[in-house]
Amino acid sequence: MASIPEEFHDLFEKETFAHVATLTDEGLPHVTPVWIDYDADDDRLLVNTERHRQKARNAEHNPGVGVSMVDPDDPYRHLSVIGEIDEITTEGAREHIDELARRYMDVDEYPQPIESERVVLRIRPDRVL
Repeated sequence: MASIPEEFHDLFEKETFAHVATLTDEGLPHVTPVWIDYDADDDRLLVNTERHRQKARNAEHNPGVGVSMVDPDDPYRHLSVIGEIDEITTEGAREHIDELARRYMDVDEYPQPIESERVVLRIRPDRVL
């Protein structure tokens, strides 16, 4: 298992967008832009989504994932992670999306209606590039 280098932790404190790649049932890549977070204590990337969305459905049958992000202040500074979603949890997911909304949208609560159920994809980094 790899770790996110300390010098890249700041990417998870600003409005950094990441692209997450999962695999469909047919083995085809599905890439989507997401808000990204990091649990430094557990060394897990965090992606908050809804259970009915394609990336969450893909993760149910194939936990392999690729994540890339570019520093919004310096497009030549980037981080790529290959890993595995080792947990899909609803625990704290609603509060987490509100935290992300504060960072990315400067609002107190996530403004979009929840269509199914909020979940957090916890990604274990196996390789960091």
